[in-house]
Amino acid sequence: MGPTATRFERVDGVDSVALLAALRGLAGVIDAVVTDRHVLLSHATRACPLDDLEPVLRGLMPPRAGAHHRFEVVYDGADLSEVATLAGLSIGDVIARHASGSYRVELMGFQVGFAYLGGLDPRLHLPRRGSPRPRVPAQSVAIAGARTAVYPFASPGGWHLLGRLDAGRLFDALGAPLLKPGDTVSFTVAGAP
Repeated sequence: MGPTATRFERVDGVDSVALLAALRGLAGVIDAVVTDRHVLLSHATRACPLDDLEPVLRGLMPPRAGAHHRFEVVYDGADLSEVATLAGLSIGDVIARHASGSYRVELMGFQVGFAYLGGLDPRLHLPRRGSPRPRVPAQSVAIAGARTAVYPFASPGGWHLLGRLDAGRLFDALGAPLLKPGDTVSFTVAGAP
């Protein structure tokens, strides 16, 4: 991390998007990374602006209202049947629960454009696969823990694959990710009215 970075445990109950925006707004902060459990601050000098954190955390504003993105999904993923078995649901119930969810981009990471989407139905909360795949196809729709996501590129991955995007793009014409923290996402079954 270097001498001008500080890592500390995250405060429970504070919205990730609001926390990230507030930390990036602190004087002397070059960048901030917020994960489920930790925060990493990169600052301009060896002196970290930790003294400024308490009022920031107390005064966090509600998260920004982001854009909404809708993606059509072909639910034919390699793990769909296994997810249904592990969740004690039918395949149709897994698809219905996933496609009826309202998701929010909580964090970005792992690879450019990979958005960790919160709001997954609790019946679909499953740990990551015991053994990651060496290659997950680009635009695969997957779940792990309490989140869902779309793999923007082919890569290794340990999430359960439910399907793949049928329509929708994850990047704009210049190659920048469309999804940003605070945005909302919905999935629909491809071909459904």
